Amino acid sequence: MICTIYSHQSGFDDIKEIILSNFPKADIALSKEEESEIIDLEIKGSNLDFSQKIKILYRERAEPSYQIPEIDDSALTANLKGLYGFVYALPTVNEKVKNLFLRKIETLNSEFTIIQQVGEVADLKTIIANIASALDAVLFVQPDTVISKSGGQHFLDKNLDLIIDTEGNCEIDELDVRINSVYFDGDQNELKGDQLQRKENNEKILEENNIKINSNLPCIESEEETTLRTPKEIAQRVSALAVLNLVAFNSISPEEATEYLQNYNLWDFTTGNEKEFLANPTDDKKANESWKCEGIWVLMWALNKIDTLDFPDEFCDLENIDPDNYPVGQDKDPNVFIDSIVAIRSKSEILDANDLYYRFNWACVDERINGREIEGINPGIVYERQYALNWLINYMEQDWDSVTCDT
Repeated sequence: MICTIYSHQSGFDDIKEIILSNFPKADIALSKEEESEIIDLEIKGSNLDFSQKIKILYRERAEPSYQIPEIDDSALTANLKGLYGFVYALPTVNEKVKNLFLRKIETLNSEFTIIQQVGEVADLKTIIANIASALDAVLFVQPDTVISKSGGQHFLDKNLDLIIDTEGNCEIDELDVRINSVYFDGDQNELKGDQLQRKENNEKILEENNIKINSNLPCIESEEETTLRTPKEIAQRVSALAVLNLVAFNSISPEEATEYLQNYNLWDFTTGNEKEFLANPTDDKKANESWKCEGIWVLMWALNKIDTLDFPDEFCDLENIDPDNYPVGQDKDPNVFIDSIVAIRSKSEILDANDLYYRFNWACVDERINGREIEGINPGIVYERQYALNWLINYMEQDWDSVTCDT
């Protein structure tokens, strides 16, 4: 295998024409196997030369789009999710390009693998470059091929320049992420009224506070599509977090916290990461856990125990919550609090906040990857609040330890 080429463009007939135009003298055989269209190319040599043979396997998403869907049974979509995770875990010398590449992976709709079977095709590098340029493609490349730029597996842009390899090397400063308007406009026509109104309202809030707006940032899920966590589930989660928070601020020992959680039957609602924290609460882990104040604040807001989230420019103060409304305390049974919770804020209110913090976080990430520090809001507060809000709306059905804050 020489490489796998990925493109936002899809449609086998169109892409086949682009490929074949670069092999004008080849004999062509077309076939199909499961989800793949197969092109076998044979380039005849002279009487004294062997023929060269290339096989190209093509496949595309079941539903082309500008983002990877949560539900899509096609093999390519599963591959793209794995590709995203692989790239996400790579080190990098250029965080900006890596983030652009991750965004580009989300937009990919087609894949074709080029396999050189017999002989070496003359000008193959030029041919691949022409195809990549025509399709605004990215390429997954093996080492020791005619287009290789690294000693290990790596990714190239449409100009065959290195995007990233397994060592984090990069030789470009920009990477275009282009979206065919037909996909975006098509999705917009299917959006619910509450999604569009929510996006419009929150963009006004960003504008009023001089926060950068990405008008192409999609809407979040509609009310119809969203299932919130239950009141009891939220109350249990915030109770466990509140206990961990006391350890983070050295108010109680990890042993006391563990005993408290076990005595009041909260241990089963404590996550794996939280149990590891209690087993070894280093200073770094305590500092990280202390940020969960903002998550507690969001969940208490969702439970109607505080009136507002406030603007994310100053840290919340949990001491401002009435002790009678707080789930834990000395000699206090958190189950009394949990059992008292029978309702939460409306789905509309919670989605309004989720959409707003989604847009806040995009602005924070955009500033960071461009080497600037955002003004007016605190990125750490924004992240922790979006984290809790994503958990509240069951974003991608992720549990607490696995919540992502995609932008």
